[in-house]
Amino acid sequence: MSSMSSVAGLSKYIKTLPETKFSIMGMLILSFLIGSIIYLIDLTPNVGIIEDFITGGLFGVTVFGFASIMSGALNQQVISTLHGINLKIKHSMFLSVLSMTILGMIIIVGCIISQIFRVDIFLNSMLFGCVIIYGFNTLVFWATSKVRFSVAAITGLIQPILILTMYTLITFLFIDASFMGPAIIQITLKAIVAAVIFVMAIYAFIRIIASPFKKNLGIGVLDLLSLFIAHMNEGSNSLEGLFENMSEAIDTIVTFVSFKAEDGIKALFISPSVHPGPLGDLGGSNMPTLLANKFDHFTMVAHGPSTHDFNPIAVSEIDKIEKSVKRGMERVEYSPDASKFLRYNSEKANVGVQFFNDGMVILSTFAPEAVDDIEFGVGLSMMAQSRSRCNVKDSVIVDCHNSFTPESGEVLPGNAEVFQLMDVIDKINPNQEKYEVKVGCYEDTMGSLDKHEGIGDSGIKTMVVEVDNQRTAYVLFDSNNMEIGFRQEIIDAVSDLEIDEIEVMTTDTHTVNTLSRGYNPIGISKRPEIIQYVRKSILEAINDLEKVEVGTGTEKIKNLNTFGPKNSTELISTISSVVAVSKIIAPVLLITALLIVIMWLFFGGL
Repeated sequence: MSSMSSVAGLSKYIKTLPETKFSIMGMLILSFLIGSIIYLIDLTPNVGIIEDFITGGLFGVTVFGFASIMSGALNQQVISTLHGINLKIKHSMFLSVLSMTILGMIIIVGCIISQIFRVDIFLNSMLFGCVIIYGFNTLVFWATSKVRFSVAAITGLIQPILILTMYTLITFLFIDASFMGPAIIQITLKAIVAAVIFVMAIYAFIRIIASPFKKNLGIGVLDLLSLFIAHMNEGSNSLEGLFENMSEAIDTIVTFVSFKAEDGIKALFISPSVHPGPLGDLGGSNMPTLLANKFDHFTMVAHGPSTHDFNPIAVSEIDKIEKSVKRGMERVEYSPDASKFLRYNSEKANVGVQFFNDGMVILSTFAPEAVDDIEFGVGLSMMAQSRSRCNVKDSVIVDCHNSFTPESGEVLPGNAEVFQLMDVIDKINPNQEKYEVKVGCYEDTMGSLDKHEGIGDSGIKTMVVEVDNQRTAYVLFDSNNMEIGFRQEIIDAVSDLEIDEIEVMTTDTHTVNTLSRGYNPIGISKRPEIIQYVRKSILEAINDLEKVEVGTGTEKIKNLNTFGPKNSTELISTISSVVAVSKIIAPVLLITALLIVIMWLFFGGL
């Protein structure tokens, strides 16, 4: 599995939160239960259980429920007014529910301890719980809303202050009129000191983990997290602006095959050495669809040799690929000559080869073995070797990307797979007969399926190429790889159709990677339905067959702003090191702070 997609897997922790009304209902119900449990644990003398249950419930709703509902509304308003992002009202209300639940559990534990040891630590337990939720709220606001620490720390005070204020008021009015005396000052000072200790530990922890990002990449880790969440929640592309600070301009290439009928271009098969990532709609993640839509005819955008190092940092970079293809098409020379489709293999490496005019297409797959992206340098070597051996002008290398497991690794220089690819290219017969060629096309967005099944915006595109009565189906899913074994299942399922060869490919789009998995390959679910789409697409493409002329091209893409080999690796290594260090620092720092707070609140005094 590539490192970048492993990081993309963090998206599984971003869930759809409940609507505001459900959070409010939850707060009212939970607060009633918290108050009732507190009163039932500490039974009031000469008062029945039912009365204790109802009285405690009303106490809980008033102190915890109403205060938390108010804080949910106020938190959102404060963050929004101070130009924070991400915190919608439903997020704010859910945070209040979570914080109130944490506080309630701490108080209930305190009440149980009070009963067991016959000591009164109810108030200290409440103060401790308020300190915990204050630190928690501050961390959430600071880490996700793109606000300064001071703003987060002040906003984080709202819920605990409202709860303590409501508790003080209820106690003074209905329980103990002397409660507003000197004890309030003591309680306030204890709470302030404890809150400062805990929140400074959180501040120190964030600063420690943020330092490597600032030093190595020049970006703020909280900015990265906030904008990532904004993209996941709202589709915001503001994160692309952050990527610009760490981008690297590269030169790469795009290769293509153009099929021209009597009335103009019929089909275009493109293989850019640009990676469709990193995820969602960021950068080049939806490149296969966006690039194809820039042309007025049927266009397939296959996966060229490239890794996450070649992720465009902005959607606008795709325009450079378009311009390169159109520039190359102006120089294409067409002829009706094409060869039959032939397969070659060497150990795990398998290729399908077809010659078109003075160029060739090489469809590379390691199926049934699992392999991820082919690195650009490896692809360049394959192009150079195949051009030399077969004496062609253009070599269109396609990484079929059709056999996946979570352990799949990239094909990098020095891997055994590289030499297997070199060996299999040496087996290609360069002297194949040429014949007239027909092409038929069909595309379907696969409307009954969506990203949950690993299907991107372009669905399925199929091109059937007929040469000397041999029909070859080029089937391309707009998906990020394919479950291992599904390729062969598809091939077997269409064996009865009027085709002689088939290859199944995926675009490697990363728009489907915003769900529960970092990867979301096609074939995890609904395989029979997907196969029916394949069968239909082949039949429709056969019906569309007509004579064409064909030409190939290779064009350089200059100054494409990407993550780059250096920064992509640096980002992953930085994240990995921060995660590793956090596993040690976080428990030590936060547990130490908690112990100090406990000692201060429960055993200290003023």
